[in-house]
Amino acid sequence: MAKEGADMTEETEFMIDKNVGKEPDNVESSGGDAKEMRAVILAGFGGLNKLRVSKKAMPELQGGEVKIRVKACGLNFLDLMVRQGNIDNPPKPPLVPGFECSGIIESVAENTTGFEIGDRVMAFVNYNAWAEVVCTPVDFVYKMPDEMTFAEAAAFSLNFVAAYMMLFEVANLREGMSVLVHSAGGGVGQAVAQLCSTVPNVTVFGIASCFKHAAIRDSVTHLFDRNADYMQEIKKISPDGVDIVLDCLCGENTGKGLTLLKPLGTYILYGASNMVTGETKSFFSFAKSWWQVEKVNPIKLYEENKVIAGFSLLNLLFKHGKCSLVKTVMDKLLCLYDQKKIKPVVDSLWALEEVKEAMQRIHDRGNIGKLILDVEKTPTPLMASDSTETSEAGEEEEEPEGDNDSKERMPFIH
Repeated sequence: MAKEGADMTEETEFMIDKNVGKEPDNVESSGGDAKEMRAVILAGFGGLNKLRVSKKAMPELQGGEVKIRVKACGLNFLDLMVRQGNIDNPPKPPLVPGFECSGIIESVAENTTGFEIGDRVMAFVNYNAWAEVVCTPVDFVYKMPDEMTFAEAAAFSLNFVAAYMMLFEVANLREGMSVLVHSAGGGVGQAVAQLCSTVPNVTVFGIASCFKHAAIRDSVTHLFDRNADYMQEIKKISPDGVDIVLDCLCGENTGKGLTLLKPLGTYILYGASNMVTGETKSFFSFAKSWWQVEKVNPIKLYEENKVIAGFSLLNLLFKHGKCSLVKTVMDKLLCLYDQKKIKPVVDSLWALEEVKEAMQRIHDRGNIGKLILDVEKTPTPLMASDSTETSEAGEEEEEPEGDNDSKERMPFIH
């Protein structure tokens, strides 16, 4: 089970008291207010102080879309990079962040088939997910199994689809192969571990911070501390290396991953979280990460029979138009869920007004599984002992994973 979000900062309390509870000056009747919704607004790129919860107009339903009353939203490391402006061609703020949600269909556009009002669904959204209501094309919407909770659905779509496509569509995982996955305690890492368990005799080497080891040890075959010399430890177990490397960190881990690959092995880069150190975008962190990446020599790849690939699920959906392929993958995943072979791991639930604390937790790499914004959750009252804990948001720490204090904010509920 998930645990509820941690204590709030003074700034969050201000958000609740001054923004959400305040009626807009220009609203004179309940009829006008019904057309508004609460949403997380990113006012500009930068630190946590750029986030606010406020009211805004509900989106208008367009052709081929459904309108969803949102119950839960997923929070990913990519959302931190969006907040910092650390991605290519981000939309101009102010904007509503978020790429995935779950909820109940409230209306369906004319001549749109496959869904009805009242359907429980999960969906991908090209931004705008962190709100009470979203509109999105039906190509990005999937019906939820009856047994699945809204929190699980918000933790399912992006993590499991990405994990499945990297393992089976890109790397062609088969019986007897070996997989190295970084951030094994995160949402994608746990999805990778579960999917690997559906194939016989697959060895999973997991890399994670030490304080996560007790919680995730049973999900992988071998587990190593990310700050230790995991390359040598893996070579002791598998001298020839591994068949698949899944890297969401980039930087110096790129060279290590390529070195560990067996002939005909596949290295897949699907993130660059090493570029995020402090609360705001850092040119130094970007330059350091870029400098540490081993320059790939195509001739060397040819000589060593190695494959290097990149993967972005959101680009695949929203730029490359591979909706039908993703739908096929989702159908396979839902079959595995119905067979109880996979199940999303939810780390914690947070109110929209607690988005800053949720982002701080994922920034500190304190989560095991997925962080969820629960749209209907009541924010936790401020406790004096926690009034300043997230105000600096990692500004003074060069290595967030080394700071384990964040995991003590609230006990996990399993």
